[in-house]
Amino acid sequence: MGLKSYYKKNLYEAGCDEAGRGCLAGPVVAAAVILDPSNPIQGLRDSKALSSHQRHNLRTEIEDKALAYAVAFVGPEEIDRINILRASLLAMYRALLKLTPLPDHVLIDGNQLIRDLPFEQTCIVKGDALYQSIAAASILAKTHRDEFMSELHLSFPHYNWISNKGYPSAEHRRAVINFGPSMHHRKTFRISQPSDGLFD
Repeated sequence: MGLKSYYKKNLYEAGCDEAGRGCLAGPVVAAAVILDPSNPIQGLRDSKALSSHQRHNLRTEIEDKALAYAVAFVGPEEIDRINILRASLLAMYRALLKLTPLPDHVLIDGNQLIRDLPFEQTCIVKGDALYQSIAAASILAKTHRDEFMSELHLSFPHYNWISNKGYPSAEHRRAVINFGPSMHHRKTFRISQPSDGLFD
């Protein structure tokens, strides 16, 4: 069974999702997408269920076919100042306000409403596996963030961000312990010593 096309019919309905909330380094990135019902996109799924190649191809199609899309970043300093939950919601807020046209209704992935958002909104837990617009937003957020971290890798190769994208892999945690945190690390995030166990 495919993902649902809409929550409320005959509206400009935007899906919104974020990527990078659990990372040790880099920004949290949100995307918002208003899909065009007359120009459908095949294969939309939660970004985590797609390969990197599939995400890249779908990103191109989403950006070509959507009625509107926008991406917003909140960096590590702001994350440390306001906490990661508020930073994630702020990134979503910024992405949604960048849309042209603005939406009539917003589908938010998760269970947290966005404060001061001037549109009607509905939270959908695991919405990226249920609604096409949220899935499209998850793909854009993930691919834009991965691209950003791959570019940062060129200046900070010892953290291997081109591979781990800032997530707390054992390799990444060892690099932080060995080399110290960079300007792109979230200073309020606890970085534990990785073990040498079987599952590292």
